[in-house]
Amino acid sequence: MTAKTYVYILLTDTGTLFTKSIKKYTKAPYNHASIAFDPTLNEMYSFGRKNPSNPINGGFVKEDVYTGTYSKYPDTTCVIYKLEVSNRDVEKMRRVLNVFIKNQKKFLYNLFGVLGVSLNEPVEFSNSYFCSQFVAEILQRSGIKLWDKLPALITPDDFRKSDKLQLVYEGKLTEYPAIKRNQS
Repeated sequence: MTAKTYVYILLTDTGTLFTKSIKKYTKAPYNHASIAFDPTLNEMYSFGRKNPSNPINGGFVKEDVYTGTYSKYPDTTCVIYKLEVSNRDVEKMRRVLNVFIKNQKKFLYNLFGVLGVSLNEPVEFSNSYFCSQFVAEILQRSGIKLWDKLPALITPDDFRKSDKLQLVYEGKLTEYPAIKRNQS
């Protein structure tokens, strides 16, 4: 019997001014998406703040719930989903991800892309992504297609509404049992 393999999609709301602005427009409960390769979220990636204290400087980031942006916002709420994938899918995702890791200084946050989503017009620039576009791109380039639209039009709420994802947890990020166990 083979063990099941999963990747994890984390959707969050930190409550920052930027996220409150997005939330006011989208009416969605979460406005940031990340992908993790383990249930403890130790290996988690997205496009967001490179420095927790500077909302302007964004790009590709390896996120850390203990020392990164989430540590600055302890009241962050989240929902965590898992997606069953094959080992081969994970290998493909890691290959795609390695391109981002090796070239991380070249990648920028696609703020215009966020505006494009609101107009239902994809705005894509080379080496520029927003969080949910990045997660969707990792999945799509690995052969996993959850929607019939471009990654540049995917919102965090699209993940929440996908019937292919299984709910793992919803609540305060600091109360997520896998993180609490890890802190002990």
